Amino acid sequence: MVHRSMSRRRFAAGASLAALTLGGSLSRALAAWPGSLRILCSGPAGSIPDIVARRYAQALTGRLATTVIVDNRVGAAGQLAVAALRNASADGSTLLLAQAAVATVYPSLYARLAYDPALDLKPVSAAAEATLGFAIGSAVPADVTTLRGFIEWSRRHPERANVASPGIGTLPHLFSAALAHEAQVDWQHVAYPGGPAAMVDLIGGRTAALVLPEGLLRQHHVAGKLRVLATSGAMRSSYLPDVASIAEQGFPGLVMREWFAFFMPGAAPAASAEAAASAITQCAADGAVQTALAEAGMAAVASTPAATVARIAAEQVFWQGVLRATGIRAES
Repeated sequence: MVHRSMSRRRFAAGASLAALTLGGSLSRALAAWPGSLRILCSGPAGSIPDIVARRYAQALTGRLATTVIVDNRVGAAGQLAVAALRNASADGSTLLLAQAAVATVYPSLYARLAYDPALDLKPVSAAAEATLGFAIGSAVPADVTTLRGFIEWSRRHPERANVASPGIGTLPHLFSAALAHEAQVDWQHVAYPGGPAAMVDLIGGRTAALVLPEGLLRQHHVAGKLRVLATSGAMRSSYLPDVASIAEQGFPGLVMREWFAFFMPGAAPAASAEAAASAITQCAADGAVQTALAEAGMAAVASTPAATVARIAAEQVFWQGVLRATGIRAES
């Protein structure tokens, strides 16, 4: 508890320090930016983080650096990508695109975390937001067509009631755990190294259910390969208007959206973070970026480093409550 409280104070202090030290350095930081930029990505090819990273890489080319590459570092629900960022130079040549959970959830989730978010991660900007979808596959009988129906089926068949996610501690995992807690049902969690592999097993009937950003599920739902039973927004998704929201189905306290953010190494200068955030904001307003992310069921968003710090600090408090209620804890 002491460590988490100090982390929030240090995040807030970091935001204040950035405001004091920037002065007129933003233009100088952009002018001195390294010619090559590497974006570390926490997800595998075809995953939501990968889609976001590659769309921004295209848009940042020429805006922030002459060459931008995406380096996928997959494993441990994003922690391997964070480790790569810790070992990277703090000269502005490396960004991390990851689920915000690496800073908001993991400090409370893991008993032993290999990094300190307050020291090793410098928040730069939000990048994208997505509503989650709860889907079932061929392992569940065709007459199960609602979330309540799946919950009742799970109670009758606990040995078959497993729910997959793209990794321990990811928002899809926590969403399904919170739903199981609210519904008072036991589900076996099946963790995968990313969404694409989990999708294959859901469609193949090797798992019963799966939670992923809805953009990854929509095409297969329309094709009849899986059935999305609920989405995690307060209202129905415009992408899946035939699917009732989680709030509509009696769980208004579980409304949530997954978001992804850019980070720099903790030692990176505040001016570098501001310069990168400025370029990312331009990219988020780019029609090509907005369209590409919308096709994957996401909204392009951006924020200043200070606003990103504040959002992370607020969500750390929120997720502490969720984790206490569900009893979820990971060792490493």
